[in-house]
Amino acid sequence: MEALDRLPVPLITWYRENARVLPWRSDPTPYHVWVSEIMLQQTRVAAVLEYYRRFLEELPTVTRLAEVEEDRLLKLWQGLGYYNRARNLQKAARQIVEEHAGEFPDTYEKIRALCGVGDYTAGAIASIAFGLPVPAVDGNVLRVVSRLTGDERDITRPQTKADMGEALKRVMPVEAPGDFNQALMELGATVCLPNGAPLCPRCPARDFCVARRTERTGELPVKTAKKARRVEERIVFLIFYQNKVALRRREEKGLLAGLWEYPNELAPAPCPVEARRLEDGPAGKHIFTHIEWRMRSFLVEAQSGALPAGWIWAGREELEKYAVPNAFRAFRNVVEGRLGGEGLWQSSIFDMA
Repeated sequence: MEALDRLPVPLITWYRENARVLPWRSDPTPYHVWVSEIMLQQTRVAAVLEYYRRFLEELPTVTRLAEVEEDRLLKLWQGLGYYNRARNLQKAARQIVEEHAGEFPDTYEKIRALCGVGDYTAGAIASIAFGLPVPAVDGNVLRVVSRLTGDERDITRPQTKADMGEALKRVMPVEAPGDFNQALMELGATVCLPNGAPLCPRCPARDFCVARRTERTGELPVKTAKKARRVEERIVFLIFYQNKVALRRREEKGLLAGLWEYPNELAPAPCPVEARRLEDGPAGKHIFTHIEWRMRSFLVEAQSGALPAGWIWAGREELEKYAVPNAFRAFRNVVEGRLGGEGLWQSSIFDMA
C-alpha cells in the first residue's frame, strides 16, 4: 500500500501542529489513557471532558477505583450511557490490584487480558502510555485507511480490520507509535469525517489519497448497513408520595442492568400502585443501539407509602446517590420540580386543598 508508506511523516507533523489539547494527552499515564479510552467508546470528546475531570477527581488511582461502591461509581458515570463500561473498569481495576499489585500492566498481552479491554483499547494504552509499537484500530482509523488506500472491503468484517492493523504496524514509526495512533484517530475525528464531505484540503495525506484522487470519498469506507432498531412503546410512572419519587432497580442482566429507574412497562400497562390522583405527564424518547423507547408518562400521587418489594422512595438526597440513566432525562425537570415543591407541582395537579 504505497499510500500508507508515505503517510507517517506528514501525518505526525500535522498531528503535532494541529492536535486538540486534551487532558489525557497532556498527562498520558496508563490509568488516565485507559479511563479516557473507555469513556470515549461511542461517546464524543466534548461530552467526555467534564465526566473525565470529575471521575479522576474522585477516583485518582486504580486502587480507589477498585474500592469505590458500585452505586457511587454508576452515579459518576450517569449520563455517559453504556454502563457496563463502568462496571468493567472496576472489574479490571480489581484485576490490576489482585494480579499486578496495583501497578498497571505494561505489555500488550497483559493489558488485553483486562476485563472490558479489546484489541483497540489495548493498542491505544500500549502505544500511548508505554510506547509499544502496536496499532489501535477503531472506526476513525478504518475510515482513514479505507479512503487513503481505496480499500473496498467491508470494514465491519474482522479480517478487514486485522489486515489493516497489520498494514499499519508495518509502517508505524517505532520512535513514535503513540503519536502515530493518536494522529490517525485525530485525522478521522476532525478531517476525514464520517458524515458529510471530508475536509480534504486540510488533510496531510491529500496528495496521495486514493479516494480523493478517484473521487470516491463518499463511497468509502464500505460498511454493512445496520439492522433497523426495534421500537418499544413504554409507559413511565412518575409516582410521588410526601415529596419523594418511587424508584426501582433493574435486573442485573440486560439493558441498563442494575440501574435505578422510574417504574415503566411496555404499553399498555396499569398503574402499579394505588393512586390518589393520576394525570398525563411529559413524553420522552431514547435511542439505544438496537432499541428505541417511545415513552408516555403518568404523574401519580400515591395513596400511601406502600411500594412493591425492592422499590424505594427517593428524595432529593437519594437522587444524588442513585444513578438514573439518561434514558429518563425527559422526566428530570418535572421530578426535580416536584421534589423541590416548586412551580407546576405546587399550584396544579396535586394541589389537594
